[in-house]
Amino acid sequence: MTVSRRKFLALGAGAAAAATGLTGCGSRSSLGASDELSMWTWVGSVNDDLIAQAEKAIPGFDNMKLAMTRIGTSYKTKVLTSLAGKSLVPDIVAINDDVATYFPNADQFVDLKTLGADDHEADFLPWKWKLGITADDKMMAYPMDTGPTALFYRTDMLQKANIDTDPAAVAELAPTWDAYIELGKKLKAAVPGSAITDNITGIYLYALAQQSKRYMTEDGQYIGDQDHIREQFDLAIRVVKEGLSANAQQDTTDADAVVTNGKLVAYNAAVWWAQLGPKNAAPKTKGLWRVTAAPGGAGNRGGSFLAITKYCKNPEAAFAFISWLETAKNQAQAFLEPVLFPSTPASYTDERMTAPDPFFGGQKIVDVFGESAKKFPGAYFSPYDSIIGAPIAAELVNVETAGKSPDQAWAAAQEQIERELTRAGAI
Repeated sequence: MTVSRRKFLALGAGAAAAATGLTGCGSRSSLGASDELSMWTWVGSVNDDLIAQAEKAIPGFDNMKLAMTRIGTSYKTKVLTSLAGKSLVPDIVAINDDVATYFPNADQFVDLKTLGADDHEADFLPWKWKLGITADDKMMAYPMDTGPTALFYRTDMLQKANIDTDPAAVAELAPTWDAYIELGKKLKAAVPGSAITDNITGIYLYALAQQSKRYMTEDGQYIGDQDHIREQFDLAIRVVKEGLSANAQQDTTDADAVVTNGKLVAYNAAVWWAQLGPKNAAPKTKGLWRVTAAPGGAGNRGGSFLAITKYCKNPEAAFAFISWLETAKNQAQAFLEPVLFPSTPASYTDERMTAPDPFFGGQKIVDVFGESAKKFPGAYFSPYDSIIGAPIAAELVNVETAGKSPDQAWAAAQEQIERELTRAGAI
């Protein structure tokens, strides 16, 4: 499935405009008073102390202050609806890791290069910086946090299988996914019922997160039917066939339960899972967890951005704010609360990040996640990744929960993807 680069961009913009109503008319105005910059984000995306400083005065712009709104539900829909109306649009918006889905509407945002963004590029992870730049070299989004991956594991469970629990030893024992499966078999033999993933998509998504290419090329060619995707699809199924999945599907109470009851003894996951997983669901396991390099290599899943809308009343002040908020010093503070892993490598040596974590037995987990963040090769995310990934994930669930044939599931996913891409005008 191929479309020319120019047509790819044009069709993507047209499809997104039609879907969100961005072709509508209306007066243009930004939200908030003339002496304040309005900002929309979601709960848990920024450090409250830093925001409080900016709410008094924007650094370098004493005549401007920040007015931030946290939106609890339907965040992306509300942002796109606001842009479509072209009235009362926030000056600054946070964007999640689906930043590429906004690229067809890049004309609704300020090109940050015109405000001097290039002067800050060297401060950030190269692959993260690139994710905020459109195919026609417009910098639409400024880096915030990242989601480097690593292997989480329970030391007490490994001890039952007579496995050395030192992080370096575990990394050496399971450097590949094949070796990880063998480790899982050994753990299950010693601890009946134990699992090394929450569900089938947990393996698929984290294996995909390690790849240097995903579903489409930058010139608009669909490659989600190629071997590099099928291999991760088959890997996830292998883990299930070996009985190493907890079969705790996403967005169910089982997802927390398998952590609480100790069934999930190891898990390749992003840094944010430390808080959402064991610290939240199994606080009594404090001291029993460790992290080490993930089988299959460094990966990244998650991370967010900041963008300035073209309706912004003072783009220079807005950029001064976001570039200040995302300095290495301030990103290190945001790691403490609300636990956002920095996209600035200089943060990784900040004493606020290098402190031992009692929950992980005093391990300095930043060392593991920092290496993962720096070694991740980066990959191209297309505006269509979400509509491509959804059918694949759904069919994997059908394999795990309904016993569907892997070949039938793969074929069904590809058929659905073709329909969705055709409907979106991408092929």
